[in-house]
Amino acid sequence: DLRSFFSTLTQSTGPHGGKFSYVSPNTDLLGWIIERAAGRRYSDLMSELVWQPMGAAEPACITVDRLGAPRCAGGMCTTTRDLARVGQLIVEGGAWAARQVVPAAWIEDIMLNGDAEAWNAGSFVPYFPGAAMHYRDKWYVERGTAPLLFGLGIHGQNLFIDTKREIVIAKHSSQASPLDAGLIALTGRFVSEVRKALS
Repeated sequence: DLRSFFSTLTQSTGPHGGKFSYVSPNTDLLGWIIERAAGRRYSDLMSELVWQPMGAAEPACITVDRLGAPRCAGGMCTTTRDLARVGQLIVEGGAWAARQVVPAAWIEDIMLNGDAEAWNAGSFVPYFPGAAMHYRDKWYVERGTAPLLFGLGIHGQNLFIDTKREIVIAKHSSQASPLDAGLIALTGRFVSEVRKALS
């Protein structure tokens, strides 16, 4: 089970605060911390605090292990339209239908406070050659005058958000490889062209 698996992870790639290193179990562990702190299931909290308030049209599913622990790092299944609604929520500063669903200050923190030096020293740079980037609070950010906030999932799942131009692009895929540099680059060029066309 997932939680027993955590106890087997005894090695580290470096000290906290060093180079960027994406570690999926950290996100799963965060889900467990959320459940323990709230005394409630992650899926119920996600539904009540985010999914329903943001106006999702369809239910979402969260993969769980044999004991019911949620797979927070990549186990959420949604429709593409509802994934886009997550992006629209960010474009709207965290609000939907006159209700603040997530704090606007949290979105601003993601956009402005990532560590570019940690990113540049990390292992994901080859996937985004020449891009000024950072990673913060589970989100990737391409820095610049019109920053691009995005979620990068394995096998080609993506959510791109340009808050300045109010553009949201959601993409579900079934790529063979978890991370494919060529397809990530192709998707990046597509998103860049869409942003140019709509600006």
